[in-house]
Amino acid sequence: MNPDILTSEVQEFINENLKIDSAKMAFKGSPFKEIAVQELMNQLIAKNKCIEKLPTWFKTPFIYYPPKLNIEQTSSEKTAHYKSSLISGKSIIDLSGGLGVDSFYFAKSFKQVTHCEIDIELSAIASYNFKQLGASNINCINADGISNLANSNEQFDWIYIDPSRRDEPTNKQSAINNGRVFQLAACFPDVPSHLSLLFEHAAQILIKVSPFLDLKLGIKELKFVKEVHIVAVDNEVKELLFILIKNNTDAVAVKTINILSSSVQTFNFYLDALKSDVQYENPLQYLYEPNKAILKSGAFNLIATTFKLNKIANNTHLYTSNVLIDFPGTVYEILDQIPYNNKKLKTILPNLQANIKIRNFPDAINTIKKKMQLKDGGNFYVFFTTNKEEKLTVLVSKKVLSKK
Repeated sequence: MNPDILTSEVQEFINENLKIDSAKMAFKGSPFKEIAVQELMNQLIAKNKCIEKLPTWFKTPFIYYPPKLNIEQTSSEKTAHYKSSLISGKSIIDLSGGLGVDSFYFAKSFKQVTHCEIDIELSAIASYNFKQLGASNINCINADGISNLANSNEQFDWIYIDPSRRDEPTNKQSAINNGRVFQLAACFPDVPSHLSLLFEHAAQILIKVSPFLDLKLGIKELKFVKEVHIVAVDNEVKELLFILIKNNTDAVAVKTINILSSSVQTFNFYLDALKSDVQYENPLQYLYEPNKAILKSGAFNLIATTFKLNKIANNTHLYTSNVLIDFPGTVYEILDQIPYNNKKLKTILPNLQANIKIRNFPDAINTIKKKMQLKDGGNFYVFFTTNKEEKLTVLVSKKVLSKK
């Protein structure tokens, strides 16, 4: 940390130049001789990234910002708040503390939080920022969380860990593709191999993992999984949460949540309920598109039986009915349905402008646009999909406004 960044003069400069062009800033250089232009630019770039993701940090005076990569990798305040609503107690240790957003929110639910971070700079930044944020019940330790735990006899109510999602593959079969990790054993630290150690220090464990992790494989790799939470924000899955309780033998509960600006969509079930019969029907008056948290859960048939909807086709995860219902996703009214034929579509969409969606369809969006001469935008939503008779179908629709 460079303490000169925290002077009133520099902080005022940062606040007044948040929208400055970075190339212009780099050319002009730093107006402060004690601060390199790269340091100053990092504060500006990182603070800008916090406007939506970490508004509490952004609004708090004299916050010291880490490199932008740490901002990108950390939990958002929305997801951190959700995690803190799930667990509580006297003590929790965060084994992969990072910038400390999760620890900050755990401090609202626990009397004492221990924040472990191996990077000396990031640990110092988190410790300083906690004081600025008024979180006085967080103890920061500059150490590897697993090693710190192995050398301790301390007991905690909960252990929290967020393993790194971009570790090197251990062999050619490792489930890593373009940096996306699909196995916990390929993360750092390797949580499955350290479970015995973790359970020696707490009977309850919360694990945050990449949204790209295979859900069933994650449950198989871990022990005593009680709950899995699939957390989406604005219909984008941000993280998977595994709650482990020592010696748990209960069925695994799956909880999906989609946090929207003015509402929250939830759909919960037990893993052994996924196998359910479903009725198929060609599109009726209303079309239902589940949110992405539900799609990630694999509840493709269960969502239909729960809400008494018909599925359009086995591999088309869209649902339909003649009666409008509240639904954890997006609802559309079907205005017309036609075969994959551009001449007919021109009569329905004179401007050939629409929001294009493909579900279980052989052609890519760019191919469809070229073939159908479609442009993006407007109020219409056109689904290119396959019906129960395996025929390529085009559904022209409009969104139904939520009743809430």
